[in-house]
Amino acid sequence: MVVVGASLAVVVLLSTRIRAASADQQAKVGELSSGVERAVGSIRTIRASGATEREIAAVTENATAAYAAGVRIARVSALIVPIAFVALQVSLLVVLGVGGYRVASGAIDVASLVTFVIFLFLLVQPLASAIGAITSVNQALGALGRIQEVLDLPLEDDADRPSSPAAVPDAAALTFRDVHFRYPDNVVKAREAAAAEARSVLEQAHLERAADETSAEVEDDRDVLRGVSFEVPRGSRVALVGPSGAGKSTILALIERFYDPTGGAILVDGVDARDLSRDDLRARFGYVEQDAPTLAGTIADNLRLASPAASDADCERVLRAVNLGDVLERSPLGVDAPVGEDGVMLSGGERQRLAIARALLAAPPVLLLDESTSSLDGVNEQRMREAIDAVATDRTLLVIAHRLSTVVDSDLIVVLDKGRVVGRGTHSELVASTPLYRDLAKHQLLV
Repeated sequence: MVVVGASLAVVVLLSTRIRAASADQQAKVGELSSGVERAVGSIRTIRASGATEREIAAVTENATAAYAAGVRIARVSALIVPIAFVALQVSLLVVLGVGGYRVASGAIDVASLVTFVIFLFLLVQPLASAIGAITSVNQALGALGRIQEVLDLPLEDDADRPSSPAAVPDAAALTFRDVHFRYPDNVVKAREAAAAEARSVLEQAHLERAADETSAEVEDDRDVLRGVSFEVPRGSRVALVGPSGAGKSTILALIERFYDPTGGAILVDGVDARDLSRDDLRARFGYVEQDAPTLAGTIADNLRLASPAASDADCERVLRAVNLGDVLERSPLGVDAPVGEDGVMLSGGERQRLAIARALLAAPPVLLLDESTSSLDGVNEQRMREAIDAVATDRTLLVIAHRLSTVVDSDLIVVLDKGRVVGRGTHSELVASTPLYRDLAKHQLLV
């Protein structure tokens, strides 16, 4: 018992090292997978930039680190088997030595010694299994730690909102009342780390002014919105314009409740958005993101993401409305044609039009369009505007655009700068009253 107990203590001690090494290995393998995905997904950009060798070196470094972590686990595991073997051999020698002495002294007979040795051999397999289980469990716990990090992330919890309040009659579709917002600390830290890396690169290139501007932008990011107030009447078209970093996309993220404001309130049909369940809230909006992500699968899979009951005919209708009829004709599969991983079989403009078609198919009361025509040429932009105009009847539109040509006909234009509203009105009113808008309009040749 003393020998076996001592060996088990050593095994448990080594197994804790296996747990730490396993967690490290999972992290290294994750970095390797990310590096490979990044290199393969951006292979054209890497080739064109002459960065092939650097990317190979980065992936090789990640692979080497993952291999080294695996070797550390193997080394510790390799120690455990000999320890168990030696412990059993020592136990056998102790039993034979002490038992032989007691047989010689007449304390026990030979039959008792043989019986005890047989029991010892019967103990070998269970003990080896126990030691193997300890090793496997600790290795699994190291991997579980990575999963637990995800499970510990905060959830979107609407358990305290079993039902949503009724809309207030004659209220605006959306109302922002003195809304303030700053990103959570973990998001700010990630942005600061990215900005620090960018600053380092810029300083190495002797672009000190650009580096200082990068740091200033991150400092401004702490408070993204500062007392934003405006209304979006039902059935109207409202445009948000302003320079990059003004907080336009953040406003749409707050409407969808990806975040909640740190101050003020956002009202949806006269009801505080925080009093609505997220499912009910998001069902009222069709949201087209700035980067227009496309999911792996078929065209129909992407279109039916928000409208699972839509027919093939409905899918074809919205595709032709956004000038994607040629995509249907490329393959005999029609709407069941695959789009590839991340929509690799579609161009950037086609992915953007597919995202808009998905929102149009759902036909929600309010459309949120975040630079929805930024990747389109003039002809497709005009057709897209016509398609949006066709479905905008009796619907509310909140549009973000850097191309002011897409917003000049809006009922209301809200001008943002550094998280504040610096002007609101129609195009002609803002050209006369707001210097920032006048400058933007001048560069877009809209005056």
